[in-house]
Amino acid sequence: MKGILGLCFPLFLLMFAIDFATGYWVRDQIYIDVRQLPQREYALVLGTAKYYPSGSPNLYYKYRLDAAKAVFVHNKVNYLLVSGDNKTAYYNEPKMMTRDLRQMGIPWQRIRQDYAGYNTLDSIIRADKVFQLQPFIIISQKFHCERALFIAKFHQIEAVCFTAKYPDAHYKVRIREFFARSAMAVSLLLGKEATTLEPSQMKMIKNN
Repeated sequence: MKGILGLCFPLFLLMFAIDFATGYWVRDQIYIDVRQLPQREYALVLGTAKYYPSGSPNLYYKYRLDAAKAVFVHNKVNYLLVSGDNKTAYYNEPKMMTRDLRQMGIPWQRIRQDYAGYNTLDSIIRADKVFQLQPFIIISQKFHCERALFIAKFHQIEAVCFTAKYPDAHYKVRIREFFARSAMAVSLLLGKEATTLEPSQMKMIKNN
């Protein structure tokens, strides 16, 4: 028993160090006030499900779209790239985000889609290598912003983040984020790349 505890303690200590370092190293790249946000051509909106499996609305989704609208109407960006999972014909995060942003008054011509943003690492790397957006603004909640920015910094991608509002009860998700940061560190150390990296879409985007 003591041997197991002796192994677990250093592991959890390392995980806490990774969690702290992730936020600390990107602290100057996070913006809460949209008025202080630098102007960029694109904002990358990180996807999530609109509804929980129970059918109840996911406020993380709502608040990310609210933040995306705020960035756009304050003339901080000219375009939004919505990035998310597209696993089935019935689950399509970019399509859902595009539809809802249009209903919020964002012109469809100003919204682009990345249907292969299967996870945060995929979304960040593809924004650079496929869509060639940097420098760009990332939009998500603060804890997610920190991990996304850390990935960007590791890959020498120039980005800042505008934080979306948190739902009132977000502590369970923050616990999951604690473990996600350790998984991120392993992925980065192993040199993991995006799941798919098709040829650059920038020429197509400019023509549209």
